[in-house]
Amino acid sequence: MRILLVEDEPQIAVDVKTALEAEGYLVESVSDGEEAWFLGDTEEYDLIVLDLGLPTMDGLVVLKSWRNAGRQIPVLVLTARGTWAERVEGIDAGADDYLPKPFRMEELLARVRALIRRSGGHAVDTIEAGALSIDMRQMRVSKSGVPQALSPLEYRLVAYLAHNKDRVVPAVEILVHLYGDDDRHEANALEAVVTRLRKKLGPKSIETRRGFGYRIADATTGTAD
Repeated sequence: MRILLVEDEPQIAVDVKTALEAEGYLVESVSDGEEAWFLGDTEEYDLIVLDLGLPTMDGLVVLKSWRNAGRQIPVLVLTARGTWAERVEGIDAGADDYLPKPFRMEELLARVRALIRRSGGHAVDTIEAGALSIDMRQMRVSKSGVPQALSPLEYRLVAYLAHNKDRVVPAVEILVHLYGDDDRHEANALEAVVTRLRKKLGPKSIETRRGFGYRIADATTGTAD
């Protein structure tokens, strides 16, 4: 999962980025309102954590600009503006959730998981796909109840496919969510990760739709064996 973190307080940015990356997310961090607006308007993210008090462009202006442009990326507002009126303003501007500072990192992580889960239409932290069970909270993949040893990159791929298990995901989209805007990684790098996962999880665990992309095996598409 790919997250854009927009925070101009350096220590908070470092702490939040470190915590999110420890949870297995791919995190890009910026501290400027205009840069945040541009990235949110042109790049694909699974979630944006947005501070409101930003230089060059206020966070609420950034958020309203995204929503007016039809951008529906889930946004968690993170700010010191803690009065009820300011929270209402943030929600009305298009925020999906609002967490005032100071906050506990555990709560932030829980809210991030919930927003990403809801955006994919999932009600719980664990996603079932065929014989696979993907626990988004524990960052653990099990096959028929047996935990599997996956690298962070392998886990991110399985988690992203599971999050989007009702559709075939194009290779280009997967590459962006695995590696961000690092253009050194090409389709053969993705195929190598898929090959390793098939060896660990079973040859039918991930389907290849030639010319379209990849899909995790599910009860409606096949069985991971």
